[in-house]
Amino acid sequence: MRFPLLAATGLCLALASCTSQTTDNDDATTITVSAAASLTDAFTEIGADFTEANPKIEVRFNFAGSSSLAEQINAGAPVDVFAAASTISMDRARDYLTEPTLFASNSLAIAVPPGNPAGIASLADLQDPNVTLLVCAVQVPCGSATEALLERNGLEVTPSSLEPDVRAVLTKVVADEADAGIVYRTDTAAAGDQVEQITIPDEVNVINRYPIAATQTGPPAAGAFVDFVLSASGQRILKSWGFGTP
Repeated sequence: MRFPLLAATGLCLALASCTSQTTDNDDATTITVSAAASLTDAFTEIGADFTEANPKIEVRFNFAGSSSLAEQINAGAPVDVFAAASTISMDRARDYLTEPTLFASNSLAIAVPPGNPAGIASLADLQDPNVTLLVCAVQVPCGSATEALLERNGLEVTPSSLEPDVRAVLTKVVADEADAGIVYRTDTAAAGDQVEQITIPDEVNVINRYPIAATQTGPPAAGAFVDFVLSASGQRILKSWGFGTP
């Protein structure tokens, strides 16, 4: 396991306290990055490397479902950078953003508890009414991708729960509260031996593309963070966590 799965590193619980700040004494700047929950591990590492390269810029993260993050931006939350798990979520806050750039891609996988007690072998097995299945709510990118995946494969399932983001699905599978959950392949990689992954073949899978943009009110440091994500160093970290190129 790369990192403890449940450690919400850098999570900014009170957005009102996370506005960009500059300290006159040392010209230090703090930026707030709102990012899709599936980016938690990769962006935590990117943030640490970015700050190491830019010691006077501190990065605070707010990880959640992309649709919720877009709503927060529309409501006036003090955010400097928005990284979403789909272009649709990014478009919801488009009026407050600079031009977005695609920086990564991801696809879906089935996460099951160790030992796979329900014997899940493929997508078709999720139709079994005895299987306790968790998915994301359709409002968030992992949920809309799951809906597209099921439609593409002609499957009808009855989820036991609709979760607010992909990490909520994964957390419950790790806690053995479900037989299976549809998550991103990067989430099963981050969970390590806490779950097993049932691979969904590429030819029947769904790909999400991730955009990033600084907000129109963000300081120059926000643009510097976006540039770092797009740089060779940022892309190397994303690849190490299982993300594909955009």
